[in-house]
Amino acid sequence: MAGERVAVLILDFGSQVTQLIARRVREHGVYCEIVPFNVGADAVARLDPAAIILSGGPASVIGDAAPSAPDVVFTLGVPVLGICYGQQTMVAQLGGRVENAQHREFGRAFIDIETVVPLFEDVWVKGGREQVWMSHGDRVIALPEGFQAVARTEGAPFAAIADLSRNFYGVQFHPEVIHTPDGAKLIGNFLFRVAGLKGDWTMSTFRERAIAAVREQVGTGRVICGVSGGVDSSVAAVLIHEAIGDQLQGVFVDTGLLRAGEAEEVLTVFRDNYNIPLVHNDATDLFLEKLAGVTDPEAKRKIIGATFIDVFQEEAEKVGGADFLAQGTLYPDVIESVSFTGGPSATIKSHHNVGGLPERMNMALVEPLRELFKDEVRDLGRELGLPEHMVGRHPFPGPGLAIRVPGEITAEKLDILRQADAIYLNEIRNAGLYDAIWQAFAVLLPVRTVGVMGDERSYDYALALRAVTSTDGMTADYYPFDHEFLGRTANRIINEVRGVNRVVYDVTSKPPGTIEWE
Repeated sequence: MAGERVAVLILDFGSQVTQLIARRVREHGVYCEIVPFNVGADAVARLDPAAIILSGGPASVIGDAAPSAPDVVFTLGVPVLGICYGQQTMVAQLGGRVENAQHREFGRAFIDIETVVPLFEDVWVKGGREQVWMSHGDRVIALPEGFQAVARTEGAPFAAIADLSRNFYGVQFHPEVIHTPDGAKLIGNFLFRVAGLKGDWTMSTFRERAIAAVREQVGTGRVICGVSGGVDSSVAAVLIHEAIGDQLQGVFVDTGLLRAGEAEEVLTVFRDNYNIPLVHNDATDLFLEKLAGVTDPEAKRKIIGATFIDVFQEEAEKVGGADFLAQGTLYPDVIESVSFTGGPSATIKSHHNVGGLPERMNMALVEPLRELFKDEVRDLGRELGLPEHMVGRHPFPGPGLAIRVPGEITAEKLDILRQADAIYLNEIRNAGLYDAIWQAFAVLLPVRTVGVMGDERSYDYALALRAVTSTDGMTADYYPFDHEFLGRTANRIINEVRGVNRVVYDVTSKPPGTIEWE
């Protein structure tokens, strides 16, 4: 939490899996934060970390203008773990040597354990051979004074190194990814055996501190919060309401781009279950008017964001305005909205806060979830007593169904998609698969196909179904439905939804990045 010591500080050098390092640390009950590698010595000292982790990254240590850690990292007297590029910059900055590897290593590799150090204790044994995940084109060829090699691979003689007197460790592989089977245990050893930290960061303690922080920030002011039924905004609203009560005013802008029954659910949960003051503006016609004739997906997102801000501000003024605007910003949003290195982790998802926060709104932001990952927000929602069907719901982006109707958006297309999507999700729930899937949705394709239904020819839309598994939304793989499920679901959609005569299943896997359709 803001204002308390950061147990573990992670310096990001642009790795596409830096967030996974933070997730592994927090899974051990230890609080951590990610900052860009060039955050500066004063900022590192101010955060007063008990331990530091240097992430991987796409750069080469021996290249021009190679990113490096602030020198204070190595003089604070705290344990440091360098991962991949983090190991290489540690070596280079402390007097060792790195070169372009003749034998590059990408993917699965096997590491030979030469010495058991605290990082390996009760996980790996001397003389053992263990699976790890590599991703490097450079390698360490000479160690700084005080370091020793503790593990090697065929292509990396210094695959793991240690300076036991200073508690500095470096690994060429990635312990944060699941492809290093014992990686989470190694990170746990760094946290507890090396750094001596306690795994006492819980969602209960976060809740207490977050409520206190909101009260301190808001004082006697008024907060206005946009709610949509999504996990993030719902948890933020309930947390803030617990902190300041009727000083919170909820605003529900119905864009007409929600799934079936969602508008009614939002009103029921917030008005009846939590008694949160809530105004409702059904702006369906306005959004359809603004989106008429627009086919470019990025243009759709910007129009939706800007229109939402306009309607939201109008409703805010009707209820007397507010001093603060509450948002369900999550930690990945914060990280992705800051260009750390120009590498993969600097990618900004355009559906995050697409409308921005216009100066004319003249409100300060309250973002009580900005230090949490998605699964942590779900845990907080359960801690606050939100119903499981809302806490456990699949991610649903702000632009809603608009980005699942490629091409022009019309009321007719939205109605067809809403019906088909509801059937799809109903079948997933009936099969007991909803919680095994990260996200599932239907997409109304911008093509019509000729079909025969009974004794008649039809000329209707084709519909695509998508379902993916993921742990964090960074990478995704399609869910392997059996043919019986797909056949039953397609049959229901074609029979019950007028306007669809063909259903296909998308089996695309996604690398790190967005898992949306457009």
